[in-house]
Amino acid sequence: MRPNLIAALALAPALLLPAAAWAGTGTEAEIADLKKALAALQHRLDTLEQEKAKPAAPVAAAADTSQLSADVAAMHEQLSAQQLKVDTLETAASTGPIAGLSVTGYVDPVYLYNRAQHSGGFHFINQGAGVYDYYNSSIGDVYLDIKKTFGVGPLAPSAEVVIEPNRGAGANLVNEKGSVGGNIFTQADVAIPLTPRQTVVVGLLPSLAGYETQPSNTMLTLTHNLLYDFSEPASYLGVLWKSFSSDYKYLWQVMIGNEQLHTSNAIASTGSGTTKTDMVPNLSARLDYTYSTALDLGVSTTVGRNSIYSPSCSSGSYGYQCDGTQPFGTYLYGETDLTYVWGKTQYNAQLDFGTLSHGAWNGGNARWYGVSLLAHRKWTAPVVGKMGGTLRFDYLDNSANGGGGAGIVYGLSGSNSAVNPTSGFGIDPSCLAQSTDNGRECKGARRADLTADLLFYPATNTIVKFEYRHDWASNHVFQTSGGTYSKNNDIFATTLVYSF
Repeated sequence: MRPNLIAALALAPALLLPAAAWAGTGTEAEIADLKKALAALQHRLDTLEQEKAKPAAPVAAAADTSQLSADVAAMHEQLSAQQLKVDTLETAASTGPIAGLSVTGYVDPVYLYNRAQHSGGFHFINQGAGVYDYYNSSIGDVYLDIKKTFGVGPLAPSAEVVIEPNRGAGANLVNEKGSVGGNIFTQADVAIPLTPRQTVVVGLLPSLAGYETQPSNTMLTLTHNLLYDFSEPASYLGVLWKSFSSDYKYLWQVMIGNEQLHTSNAIASTGSGTTKTDMVPNLSARLDYTYSTALDLGVSTTVGRNSIYSPSCSSGSYGYQCDGTQPFGTYLYGETDLTYVWGKTQYNAQLDFGTLSHGAWNGGNARWYGVSLLAHRKWTAPVVGKMGGTLRFDYLDNSANGGGGAGIVYGLSGSNSAVNPTSGFGIDPSCLAQSTDNGRECKGARRADLTADLLFYPATNTIVKFEYRHDWASNHVFQTSGGTYSKNNDIFATTLVYSF
């Protein structure tokens, strides 16, 4: 009997480990596990008490009975204390300050070699405010998603904050005057369910467009596609309404908000002591149709106004050529996309079109259109285990009126104001040099890329990605480390994404 008692007493502290784990994660499953462990301890105690009640051998009875009674009493006391802790944890899980709280995210430091820039090194939360290139965008970041649900059930409201320093939407959010503030928040919203199928969401929200999402741990490639980076609208500050059909095959989403990436209404100076304000909200809508368990079809659109980029104009003049009279232009965007997932295979496709009045290099309407195609397959290989491969092709035509647009901006770096030399957009420098009209007759670049990725899954919550990407353009718009311009560029990158 003594060995059994000692084993049971030794087991009791170990049963507290799930409680400590729960304090960090707050999951109901771990409370249930703790209850099962306490039940097992109670059963062990009942067994020992039954053994205690049995008559012992005459010689050992006097020595054992007193010690056994003390041990059983100690176990009763310890069991009662642990039951009290379980009850306390249960109360905290349902009504305490950590009830409904979840903290998730990932880190993904990146090593990247850029052939045109002749540079190679590690990249991690190093992006400067307002800088966005296809090879840093939202990769090499810390992503922290904090969500709090108030209550239980489908009608429980929630608040969510996503922190992503120097990456994502936050690094490019601007105030009413267009100044970049280096915001660390990429999403911050409150969701209020109206019915089990309808929800209103208010705050800083991601765009409704496209098949690709921002978090690196959901991506099948290391870099984003061209449409995600330069064609789709970015994040909005506004109100979103979501509604599922009764059979949950259709999802409608309608959002009204400020101009993309603006934390308040855009205000432009007219040069005469007065200002003009963009008070026209942007309206976005998306419809998803779940055709089957494998196929999802989506279509989205955005219409509104967008600020005209005016890099070096005096007050009252707008556009690249500084000959525009209005600081805002009509913005229209539309796309359709599909996602097909069957077993270990996934396919994605997307078609885009967009226009911004008076937003092009020559002062005319900026127009762009493109396509993105992705194929992915997972398999298990000897030695390395679970892995996957991805191929992606993107094409984006931004040639009309010298190019430009809401998401394609020239002159942010380098000495040529008619080129985006790091991401490969703009008019050809030779055309600009030969022009007598500041390149107004020149065409913008048509861009494409071919991307190949290998993904490995060496451990739980861990993805290792290797990517080779070849980008090319119809114009010489990739600036090299020697100061010349090239029509193409290559990058090789690898990252370890650890989710928690």
